[in-house]
Amino acid sequence: MQILVVNSSASGASSVSKLLVDNIVQRLCASNADAVVTYRDVGDAPIPHLTADTIAGVRAEARTDAEHATRTLSDILIAEIAEADLIVIGAPMYNFSISSPLRTWFDHILRPRVTFRYTESGPEGLLPGKRAIVVETRGGLYSEGAGKVFDFQEGYLRALLGLIGIEVVTFVLAEKIGFGSEAREIAIAGAKKQIERWAEQVNTSEITE
Repeated sequence: MQILVVNSSASGASSVSKLLVDNIVQRLCASNADAVVTYRDVGDAPIPHLTADTIAGVRAEARTDAEHATRTLSDILIAEIAEADLIVIGAPMYNFSISSPLRTWFDHILRPRVTFRYTESGPEGLLPGKRAIVVETRGGLYSEGAGKVFDFQEGYLRALLGLIGIEVVTFVLAEKIGFGSEAREIAIAGAKKQIERWAEQVNTSEITE
């Protein structure tokens, strides 16, 4: 099993999403002795934002040194996904959506004619057959109640992954971690139970949403 791990938290060692991502990787490695894990932490080592000087490296033909450097980075990031069977993403909610470093990672891997293309029937992902598990951590409650209207995270992530052909996506949710230490521990424990159930499905090759 080839596993790509993408962390995107700016919280360092105190990150709940990193804690839960580590839990996933530990479970996978414990049950898959031949697992190979590639780590990409865009929270600790951010990818440069696309600018007028670099965007052609992803969206058009690279001509300048800056555009070629962007194209090379995009090629590296796409290769990491192409080689993976499973992508594990740590995605904390920032301002009702995903973190800026994670968005920038997507900006570099969503490449026309490379990871997706447009057809008469709509966009087609060019990296099919892969699966993803996404850890969503949130300070408040957004999966239900009044806060649900502000959840621009999960649907957005599903759409971005779906664009490149990753349609089997499992979401692990840890909410209300900003409601105090007790609520934080309850959220972490609940997320670990979700991971445990998912890991059992992985072991029987029946990953579901």
